[in-house]
Amino acid sequence: MRRKHPVIPNIDQYVLLLRNKGLKATPQRLAVHEAMIALGHASADMVCEWIAANSGQPISTASVYNILVQMTEINIYGRRMSPDNKMYFDIDPTRHVHLYDSKSGQYKDYIDPELSLMVEDHLKHRKIKGYRMEGVDIQIVVRPTRQLRPKTE
Repeated sequence: MRRKHPVIPNIDQYVLLLRNKGLKATPQRLAVHEAMIALGHASADMVCEWIAANSGQPISTASVYNILVQMTEINIYGRRMSPDNKMYFDIDPTRHVHLYDSKSGQYKDYIDPELSLMVEDHLKHRKIKGYRMEGVDIQIVVRPTRQLRPKTE
């Protein structure tokens, strides 16, 4: 059983999502979403850099961060804290496994629904004193095993 990637909303779909949540499709929100479509997983700084290089839309890092947080609160994006305490946002808000490359500091999706189900099933009958389990968020920290060589043409 392989999980399919969710359909990432294009700009028109994103505008409809915003309207359904009572939000305006501002130029800043649209620029952030375009960046997230291109990047997939990104920090606010990475989104700002992409916007500066690709859209020319003037926007501060604080504004980008606020938009990203707002989008996670309405379940358009996901978010996670990296091992080096940097907040990353994910274009895919559904629960899935992540690989965190400790050398490059980048996230990649690791599609393995069986792993997620196995861990959730194992924990659902366990009691954690003083807590109720809301879900499982699996992050696997990895490091490349060999030096990747640049492709030659």
